[in-house]
Order: sequence, then structure tokens, then C-alpha cells
Amino acid sequence: MPGTENQGSFLNRISIRRNQVNSIDSNNDQDQEDFDVFLKHVADRFSALLPAVDSPCATHDPPPLLTISWFHDLLDAFLCCEAEFKAVLLSGREASHFSRPPLDRLVPDLLERSVKALDVFNAVTNGLDLILHWQKLAQIAVAALRQTPVGEGQVRRARKALATLITSMNFDDKENTSSNSHGKWTERTRSFGRRIGGGLSSKDRPVGNLRSLSWSVAKSWSAAKQVQTMLSSLAAPRGAEAAGLALPVYIMNTMLVFVVWALVAAVPCQERNGLSTHFQIPKNSIWAQPIIGLQERIGEEWKKKEKKGTPGLLEELQRMEKVALSLVDFADAFVFPLEDEKVAEMAAQVEELAEICRKMEEGLGPLQQQVRQVFHRIVKSRGEVLDVLDQLSKLSAAVQY
Repeated sequence: MPGTENQGSFLNRISIRRNQVNSIDSNNDQDQEDFDVFLKHVADRFSALLPAVDSPCATHDPPPLLTISWFHDLLDAFLCCEAEFKAVLLSGREASHFSRPPLDRLVPDLLERSVKALDVFNAVTNGLDLILHWQKLAQIAVAALRQTPVGEGQVRRARKALATLITSMNFDDKENTSSNSHGKWTERTRSFGRRIGGGLSSKDRPVGNLRSLSWSVAKSWSAAKQVQTMLSSLAAPRGAEAAGLALPVYIMNTMLVFVVWALVAAVPCQERNGLSTHFQIPKNSIWAQPIIGLQERIGEEWKKKEKKGTPGLLEELQRMEKVALSLVDFADAFVFPLEDEKVAEMAAQVEELAEICRKMEEGLGPLQQQVRQVFHRIVKSRGEVLDVLDQLSKLSAAVQY
């Protein structure tokens, strides 16, 4: 992706402005130049996330959309853009600048939206933890079915693990629409191995003791509603504001909403029913085009999957569910001894599931760390902005006296 070299050069140039004293006109010209560079970097980084056929400036093949690797790149892009935005917003500016319109309204709005995003990142972290549990169940099945020869005992063990996996994955967010069922998701994530009774026989009960999961949000919390709340006051600047600092603030808000929206769509989160498939972004801006393209592709995938209870759009999850279902069908029809053709077919599916588990094992831990990094970056940046606003408050108090 467009790398840290451009970012480093951009941030160095911004930092020099701290020690420069220029005229108002010169400052305005410099600000506009910085805004333009920031907008270009946003466009470049998000264009690099588009599939190569969609990207107008692709210099390499990006990871397939909605894979673990793709989300690594998405969060990297966000962190780079966030660092540049903070430099544009804060470097070389006096605290009094934030008391003037439109920043007196836009900056508090950004801070409030950031707090809402933190809840989503917490939920996503827990969702990734749940996926790691699913991966462990899949690994149990892989280990059992790799035995040679495969007998009834191995097949029963694999089926038990896969049945637990599938039942947990097929939880339908629509169940949470009634007021009496808000606890169902929390129950599943706290001990998803316990909640498999409906429609399954005793042979499908969970394998071993599964570690409990707990959420840091209320039972009535909804990921879809949280994203919708973040979208509710998101409006593009118009008129003279569109040429000032209001535009970078709006772009930062848009990137933040897009990132949490994509994560909620891909990773199991509490109550995603009604998640928006589209939100308005100005189409005539170069920075907006790649984000709109990504939004449309992810929105199309969500519409396809939303009608069926889905664990999320993460590509590895989709493949895991498909292979697990096929292996359960194999287990149900198992007759010993297996025909050679059946052995080969089963072995291919087991190896596919093993490869998915490998990718999850390698990628999910670092992805969780990245989500935490974004969480802490937002907390830190929010604190720096609050420090500036605190200075402004002290200045106002001193003037009164």
C-alpha cells in the first residue's frame, strides 16, 4: 500500500510549521496545501484496498476483499491517515482556533463519535476471540479426520466438534429483535458451548469444557444501532466550509465510520440486525471514490448474507462454515470401510479446513492486536485534542478575570 515514506515526509513538513511565523494569507495557503496532500493520501491508501480490477491506481494485487489480510491492510491505512489528520488538525494551531465556527461544533462531534467507536472496537475484539474458539473446534475435527484409517470413533468426535461449531455460527441476529431476547447473544458468547440444545441430539453436545467469553457491553447493546448512531449526524461540509479544516474533519469521521461498519459486517458482533448497507458520501471527491467502491462491494455481500443467519462476512469464516457443513453431511452418511473415492473427497475437505485454521491461527492474533492499537490510538488522539480544548477553557476563564 502507499507507504510510510509519504506519511513521514508529510508529518515532518507539518511539524516544521510549529516553529514558523507567517502571515495569515501564507498560513491559509499552507493549510490548503496540507489539506490537498492529506486528501491525496487518503485516496491512495483506500484505492490500494480495492480489488485490482476496480482500483484506478493499483500497483500490486491487494489481498482478496474481506479476508483477514485485507483487514490488516485496512487498519494500517486507517492508522496512517489518522496520524496525518491529527497533524493537520493540531500542528501549529493556537487553542483559540478551536473556538471559532465550524470547529467549535465539529471537533466535539468528532470526539463523541470516537467514544462510540471504542465500544465497537471492544465488541470486535470479543468477536475475534469467539472466532478463535471456532477455529479450535475446527482443529479438533481436522485432527480426528486426519487419522488413518478413519473409523467411527474419529468421525463421531469430528461431528460433535463441527455440530457445536455450526450451531454457534448459525445464530441469527434477528432473534435479538424482541425485547425478551437481548440476552441470547450474550449467553452464546459467554458460553457458546452450552447453547446448542435446539434440534440437536445428545451426540452433538460440545466437546470438552470451552472457556467462557464475556462482553463489556450491556445485553441490550446493538452493534448495528451503534453504527447507525455514528452515522446520524455525519454531514459533508458545504459552501466555504468545504475549503477549510471542516473537510479533513469530515473525512476523518467518514473513515472512522467506514472502518467500524466494515468490521461489524465481517466479525460476529452483538445484534447486527438492520446494519446499514449504505451511507452517503459525496461522489465528486477523489478521496471518496475508493471508499464508495469498497462500501458498495461490502454492502452487496451483506445483502446476500443478511437473510440467512450469518457469522459474518469474513472470507475465512464463510469458507469454514461451508466446509464444516459438508463434513457433517459426510459424517452423517459415514459407513465403514470407506470407498477410495470417498476417502479422497473427505481428505481434500479436511485439508481445506486445515488451511483455513492455519490462516486464522496466523492472522487473528495480530488482527486483534491491530484493533487494540486503533483503540488506543483513538484514546490517545482524543486526549490530545481534549488537552487543547482544556487550554482554550483556561484562556477563556483568564479573560473573564
